[in-house]
Amino acid sequence: MTETRTAPREKIDAMKSKEAIVNELSMVVATVNGSGSQTSNLAIIRSLFRMGIPVSGKNLFPSNIQGLPTWFTIRASSEGYTARRDRVEILVAMNPATFKEDLRDLVSGGVCFYDDRFTIPQERSDIVYYPMPVRALVKEMDPPKELRDYIANMAYVGVVAKMLGIEMEEIRGALMTHFQSKQSAVDLNMRMIQAAASWAEKNLSKQDPYRIERIDQTQDLLLIDGNTASALGAIYGGVGFAAWYPITPASSLADALEEYLPQLRKDEETGKATYVVIQAEDELAAIGMAVGAGWAGARSMTSTSGPGISLMAEFAGLAFFAEIPIVVWDVQRMGPSTGLPTRTSQADILFVRFLGHGDTKQVMLLPGSIAECFEFGWRAFDLAERLQTPIFVLSDLDLGMNLWMSEKFTYPSQPFDRGKILTAEDLDRIGEFARYRDVDGDGITYRTLPGTDHPLAAYFTRGTGHTEKAVYSESADDWDFNFDRIIRKLETARDMLPRPMISTDEDARIGLIAYGSTDPAIREARDRLKMEDISTDYLRIRSVPFAPKVGTFIREHDIVYVLEMNTDGQMHKLLQLEVPDQAAKLISLTHNNGLPLSARWVVEAILAHEGG
Repeated sequence: MTETRTAPREKIDAMKSKEAIVNELSMVVATVNGSGSQTSNLAIIRSLFRMGIPVSGKNLFPSNIQGLPTWFTIRASSEGYTARRDRVEILVAMNPATFKEDLRDLVSGGVCFYDDRFTIPQERSDIVYYPMPVRALVKEMDPPKELRDYIANMAYVGVVAKMLGIEMEEIRGALMTHFQSKQSAVDLNMRMIQAAASWAEKNLSKQDPYRIERIDQTQDLLLIDGNTASALGAIYGGVGFAAWYPITPASSLADALEEYLPQLRKDEETGKATYVVIQAEDELAAIGMAVGAGWAGARSMTSTSGPGISLMAEFAGLAFFAEIPIVVWDVQRMGPSTGLPTRTSQADILFVRFLGHGDTKQVMLLPGSIAECFEFGWRAFDLAERLQTPIFVLSDLDLGMNLWMSEKFTYPSQPFDRGKILTAEDLDRIGEFARYRDVDGDGITYRTLPGTDHPLAAYFTRGTGHTEKAVYSESADDWDFNFDRIIRKLETARDMLPRPMISTDEDARIGLIAYGSTDPAIREARDRLKMEDISTDYLRIRSVPFAPKVGTFIREHDIVYVLEMNTDGQMHKLLQLEVPDQAAKLISLTHNNGLPLSARWVVEAILAHEGG
C-alpha cells in the first residue's frame, strides 16, 4: 500500500521538537454532499465528547444538489471555547475538487489526511501529509455495493482516530447512539474503522504535535442541536397544535416535534395523541392555521425561516391587532430573497420586529444557547398567552442545525400560565365582559375561549377597528383608545420577558452588546482582549422590547460596540431608537458572510476601532 508522504526532513524535525498540543485543534473534513460523511463526522465529534473534551461542530453544506462540496468543522478546546475558529490545524481531504483550496487554509505545521488517489499540490511543504488507502481498504472489506460510499468514509475515522489518539470504544459508543443500538450497522462500520486504524498503526509514523487525551469536562452535559432542543421545549410547554412548511434551516425543528411528540404526548387512558402536527401547503397557510388554533385556545406554533416570514406578514399583523396568542420560530438564514439557504445570519431582526403593516411591533425572544432554545421553547407559550400576542423566537442556522454542548435542561416546574382567561364561573361572578377592556391597568385584557358555555362569553374577533366591547368602529377616539392600550401592553411586556445577561469587568469603559449564537465568540474574544489589557463589560440581549437594564448599561459606558451577523446593524438601529440620547456612543460592528462569528474577528474589529 501507499507509503507516507511527508514534509521535508528539516521541517519534520522542527515539528517533532515542539511540545505536544493536547485537546486544542480545529479539524475540517472536506467531502461531497450526499456521500454519507455525516455519520463519520458525528462519530468523531461524539467520540471526543465522550472522552470528556469540550467540542462543537459546524456543518457547511450546499443548498442545491448532491455532489457539491461540503465541509464539517470540529473544534476541540480544553478551555471550553465553542465558537468557530478561522484557523484550521487538521484537514481530512476526501474531495479532489477542493483539495488544493482546502490545503491553503491549513496553518503552518498543520496536518493533512488525504485519500491516496489524490495528487498532492507542490506549494505546501510546511505541513504533514498522511495518505489513506481508502479504495484499497474498501475493496478488502467488500461491503454491499449500495453501502460502499458510506463505508469508505469510515476509513478516515479509523486513520484519524489512530493518529490522534481517539479511543475505539468511544467511537463504537458514538455509532451505537447514531444507529440507535442497531448492532449490525455498528459492526459493519466498526470493521472498516478498525481495519483503517490497523493499517495506520503499521504504515504511518506520528510526525505532528496534535494529540487527543481523555479529560473530564463534559460530564453531565448534552451534545445536541438547537432545533431539537427548541422542539423539546415546545413539547414541555404544552404545544397542542403545530403547522409548518418545509424550509431550511427550520424543517428539523418540526421533524423533532414529530419524532418526540408521539413518545411524550399521549393520553394515559386512551393512548391517543394529545396534539396535532400538520404540514401545510405553504407558510401562509401554516401561520393561518396556527392563528386559528391559538384563537381556539390551543397552544399553537409554527416554524420557518426568512422567506417564510415574508409570507406570514399579513397573519402576523392580524394576530398582533386581534390579540391572538401564537408562537413563531424563525431559524434565520442568509438573505435577501433565496440568498444562501444553508448559511447563517441574524438579518431578520428589523423585519420581524415590525412584521405587519401599520404600527405593528412584535415581541421577540433571542436564545443564545441550547439551554435557552429549550427554555424559550416552553416559555414562549406562557408569554404568548399572558400577553395575548404573537411571540417570535429568533434562532439561526448555526444555533439551530449544528451540534453544541449544553448543561442538562431545566424543566418547567410551574403550571402553564394561560393568562387572563374567563371561565363561565368567572362570568357569573363579574356579570360583565368586554373583550378589549383594560381592567387592571397593564394593557392586557381578559378573553374567553370558544365553547365557553355562558351567554356573556361570545365576542367578535376583529382585525378592523373596534371598541373595547369588540364592536366594529371607525371612530378616531376608539382607535386611539384601543391602540394606546396595546402600546401600554408592550410596555408591560418589558418586565415579563427574559432579562439580559450581563457580565462585568472591573472599571471597564467599553461595553459590548450582542445576542443569539454570537455569544460563544464574544465570550472568547473578551478573554483575548483582556490579554491585550482591554477590559470589557458584556450585555447579551434576550428579548425585545428591551428591559430597562439595556438602557442603563449603555449609559454606564463610554463606548458600546453592538456586534451582530447582518450588514445593516439592525440591532444597533433598534438600540438607537430605544436610547436616542445615547446614539452617538453606539458603534455598529457587523459580520455577514454566512459563516458564524469567530473570536478573532471580534478582537480585530474592536482593536481596529480602539487604535490597536
